[in-house]
Formats: sequence, C-alpha cells, structure tokens
Amino acid sequence: MRRARGGDDGALGRGTDGDGEGTGRRGRRDGRRETPGRARLPLRRSLLGRLLAVSALVAACSVAATAWIAVQTTSGAIKQEQGQNLTADARIYDTLLDYAARNPTWDGVGATVRELARESGRRVALTTQGRQPLADSATAATAPALPPQASAVVDPLSVDTVLAARGTDGQGTAADRIDPRAVGPFRLSATDSKTLRRTADAKVECLNRAGIASDVVVGASGRPRVQIVGNDPERALGTRCDLAALDTPIRSEQKALDALTELADACLKRQGREGVQLNSDLSWGDPASSTVPGEPGPLVPRVPAPAPVPVPVPTPRDAPAEDSAPSVVTPERTGENDRAIASCVSAARSEQLSSYVASPALLFIGDEGGATLPGFDLSPANTARIAGAAALVLALTVGASVFAGARLVRPLHALTGAAQRMRDGEQPESVPVSGDDEVGRLAAAFNDMSAHRARLEEQRKAMVSDVAHELRTPLSNIRGWLEAAQDGLADPDPAFVSSLLEEAVLLQHIIDDLQDLAAADAGVLRLHPGPVEIRELLSQVAAAHQARAENAGVTLAVTATAPGPALRADPVRLRQAVGNLVSNAVRHTPEGGRVTLRAYVSDESDGAVLVEVADTGSGIPSEDLPHVFDRFWRAEKSRSRRTGGSGLGLAIVRKLVEAHGGTVDATSVEGKGSTFVLRLPGTTPSGP
Repeated sequence: MRRARGGDDGALGRGTDGDGEGTGRRGRRDGRRETPGRARLPLRRSLLGRLLAVSALVAACSVAATAWIAVQTTSGAIKQEQGQNLTADARIYDTLLDYAARNPTWDGVGATVRELARESGRRVALTTQGRQPLADSATAATAPALPPQASAVVDPLSVDTVLAARGTDGQGTAADRIDPRAVGPFRLSATDSKTLRRTADAKVECLNRAGIASDVVVGASGRPRVQIVGNDPERALGTRCDLAALDTPIRSEQKALDALTELADACLKRQGREGVQLNSDLSWGDPASSTVPGEPGPLVPRVPAPAPVPVPVPTPRDAPAEDSAPSVVTPERTGENDRAIASCVSAARSEQLSSYVASPALLFIGDEGGATLPGFDLSPANTARIAGAAALVLALTVGASVFAGARLVRPLHALTGAAQRMRDGEQPESVPVSGDDEVGRLAAAFNDMSAHRARLEEQRKAMVSDVAHELRTPLSNIRGWLEAAQDGLADPDPAFVSSLLEEAVLLQHIIDDLQDLAAADAGVLRLHPGPVEIRELLSQVAAAHQARAENAGVTLAVTATAPGPALRADPVRLRQAVGNLVSNAVRHTPEGGRVTLRAYVSDESDGAVLVEVADTGSGIPSEDLPHVFDRFWRAEKSRSRRTGGSGLGLAIVRKLVEAHGGTVDATSVEGKGSTFVLRLPGTTPSGP
C-alpha cells in the first residue's frame, strides 16, 4: 500500500534540498550551476602551451649546439681520417695487386699481408671469391668475422682504376683495366735484360755526349729503355746515337706477340671480321713504333714494320678497270671495327696472362675489432669544448625548468595546504586564483568545491536535525497516547486507535521516503515498466486527490487526448511522482484556484511525452527555484505541517523520473503559480 499514496504529507517539500548533487540532465531548476567563462583556452595561453614552448626552445638550443659542435670538431678529423685511410687502402691494394701481377698463385702472400698490416695499423685479409681464407693479419686466436662486403677485389686483369690511380701516382688509365705490371710471357730473362741494359747504358752515354740528358729506366718486363729528360724523343733524331737496337723485340717477345695476335685474330674471326697484325705496342693498322705491352709508350720512332703482303681481291663486275689491280687487305678503319678490335685485343691479353697472374681475391681492410672503418679520438681541446657546451646547455635547461616549475608548483602548494586543512576539519577556505590557465582553473574549481562542501556540510547538519524533528513528532504523539492509556486517562476506543494509526502511517511515510531516496542514490531502485495509458493514469491521480482539492476549494482538472500518448513506464512509480506534484500544487493553491494535469507529445523529433502539472498558486521565489528538488531544503524554515511535510517529496520526484530516463523541470512566477513538467521517453504505438 505504500506505493499507492500520491500527494500526502510526505510530498509537501516544495522548497526542499538534499545532497545537492546535479545530474547534468536538468536545467537551472535542479541545483546544477553552470560556471561561466570556462571555454577551452587557446594553446598559446595555456600552461601546456608554455611548457611545450620552453621544452621546444631548450631542445632546439641543445640540438643546434650539439650539431654545431659535432660539425666543427669532427668534420676535419673525419676528412683527415678518411683521406689517410683511403691513401693507406690504395697502397695496400697496389702492393697486393703487384704481387698478383708477378706471381701465378697467392702462395707466400702471408708475409706481405702481415707487413702491410703492421705498417698501416689495420687488419688485412685476403680470401678467394668463395671467401676461403688465403691470408689474414689478425693476431687473435679466433679472428673476428669478416664484413659481408669486401673492400676491393684484387685482380690484375680487372683493376679498380680509382685505387690503382691513387696507388701508382696516376700510372695506368681507366681505358686499360689490365695492370701494367702483368707482363706474363713478355717478361725478359735475366740474361736478356742485362744485355739490353748494357746497350741502353751505351746509348745514354752517347746522348749525354751529344748534350742530351737521358736516363735508363727498367720496365716491369725487365726491358730497359732510354728516357730523355724533358720527354722529347724527337731530339735524338739528329744524333748518331741509334736507339733502334733497344726497340727491336727479342725472340721471346716476338713469340709472345705472335701468340697474342693469334688469339685476337681468333676472336675477330668469330665475329666475322678480318684479322689484324698487332704491333709491339699492341696497336694495329699502320706500323707503329715498338713498345712492350705493359710498358709506357715509345720514346723514339721505331723502324717501320714490313708492309702487309699484297693479296688479290676480286673486283666487282661493274667496277672501273683501274681498280682491278691487287691491293693489301687491312681492316677498314671505322669506329665500329676499332672498338671490336680493341675488345678482342683486351680479351686476348686477359686470356694470355691468366696463367701468369694470381686468381682474383677478395680484399678486406678494417680494424682489429672487425669494423671496416676505424674511429678517431677527439683532441683534449675539442673534448673540453664539447663538455663546456654541454654544461652550458644543461645549465640553461635546469634554469628554465626551475623557473617554469616554480611558477607551476607555487599555486599547487597552496592547493595542497588548503586540502590538508580541510582534511583536518578546519573551516574550508579559498585559494588565490593567479590566472586563467590550467592551474588558475584548478584553483577556481577547488574554491567551488570548497564552497560546495561547506554547503553540503550545512545541509547534512540540517538534514540530521530535520529527520530527527520529523521522526520525533509522530513518535512523541504515539508515546503520549500510549502513556495516557496506560495511566487510564484515555480509553482505547476506535478514535484512539485511529489516531495512533495516523501517526504510525506518518512515521512510516517518512521512513519510506528516505528508503526510496537511498535506493535511488545507490542505483537499486526497482522499476516494473509496462505500457501505460497516460490519460488513465492522470485520471487516477486526480481521483486520489479530488477529496483534498474539494476541501481546499481548488479545482482539479485533467486535459489529455484520448487515447493519450504511448508511454512505457512503471505505473506505480509514475503515479507516485505525479501524485507528489499534485499534492504540492493543491497545498500551495489558494481557495478558488485551479490545478491542471496535462499530457502531450513533444514537438521535437525525439517523440518525448510531457506530463505537466500547473497551478495558480502562490508561486516560488526566483532565488528559491533552483533548490526546489533538493532534499530538506525549503524557503519556509518553520517546518510547519500546515505549509510543508518531510521535505522529500520533490527530491523523490526527481529520482523517479531519472530512473525512467527522463528529466523534470520547473518554472514559476511568484504570485501567479508554478508549472512542473515531467519529460519521459515515448514509444511508438503499435498497430492493432
């Protein structure tokens, strides 16, 4: 039967207050205060923006200083180190290339590798192209693994022209990939070399007597040659010093040259081209001065070679008669033929020399730890500069951090102290608001919280007093009647029992209201939703309060269309909420006034059902309107039963409507009346 009551004394709290909690789903009527001027701060004014700016500035300075110091102190050292390393690498490469050009195998190269490693302070290792070790200067018991990529390939038949140029002071050209020291069968025996050397010495003496400075230079093949100072061989033509004897190939050289010519001719014939006669300097076509392959160019003109043998050539039928004479067969001097001949000569040289030189090998140059590029040590001056700059940057960083941190921590200390004093039970106090940034907003929020906590504490004390007062009155009445009956001063007749029952019902009513609020606060308020005919529900509430309205001289009317809006709710709880509103309206409407109950569908697209209870009573002052749904709060402080009850009725209305997913709002004009509107989610009526 507790749920059936609608607007009895427990619902008289038209100006009640309670725990002051706001739900954000009501407007200014339910005690939720909006804080003005709290839009999102622009980043440039916020604390976060300032901290980011300081951090970015410090980081930029640090990066700039570090980059500048690194460039200034390391670029020169890196360039110097790289230059030294490249020169050393080229020398190592050239030495091993010379060994490969003079030896058919790599046997015995270990001593050379170790000597190169000792002179350069680097690790030098040679492997086959299949990465089988040939020689390694590493002294550790277990040598570090070689890098995946070799520093160079040592192959006298395919020279790295960049390293070779640095290692041989510019000797050799990019067009000739065969190392000039790879002479193979053109190498002279010691006897032939000595014989030619005596002849060369005699020619030099002759030239010196003629006033022409000259020297004897011995090439890679062991053949001496006369080098005229100033490199002008034409000066020797006017002397009696015949240098042709030094330029004539000996038998072993002519044999090697003939073999090379045969290899080149075979290559040309495979391409369908005519063979050539190679000169001693590996040129073709017109006879040229003699040089041994691999040696520098000729210094004096040589005796012309015999002319090519005339061979009859068939004459085309339509050719002139004078062209039918025999002619010499020589390759046509065109760019295409010359390129083909040069390619075949190069291939022939590689084929001829392959058995006289060592096979290609992979060269690895690195430090003893296995790295391919050695590091370098900074000088004490550079180290001091780096340390000084780092200390300066650190000092700037610490200073900026301390400055920013002090400004940030100062208001936080004030907040912490105020919070601790509140914890210790002291009177809440405000903290100064220094600005409109994040910390300033935090201080403002703390001040609001402190004021709200003070109000809650006052409301708690008032609530305890109000609950004690509300419970004391019916209990005192019950105790007084019972003591009177015990003393024989009152007879337990039906009127006596009815009076006790009325006081007990009032006591039960207060306890039920408190229990409903506690259940709603805990989120365990049980609802039994179902289809509700809102017009019928309003008629039931009006009928329940009709007698009280008539006694007060108030007209109670229901205006709703039939059928009313579709609604799904707990009918008992909804009658309780509407009944509390009607009870308040009847109580605060003077004789001759009117209370109207109305239900209709919202004009908005959500299809909400609005239940409106309007009266023509005394109204609510504007300053009290935001607190009407709070517990135990009301403008009338006397707590008179004539003007109010327990002060929980409207707080229960708010909780019941929120449990249905709706909101409650109130508007009032003092002296003209008030209107309470329940906004409940509606449903679409189903068809028959």
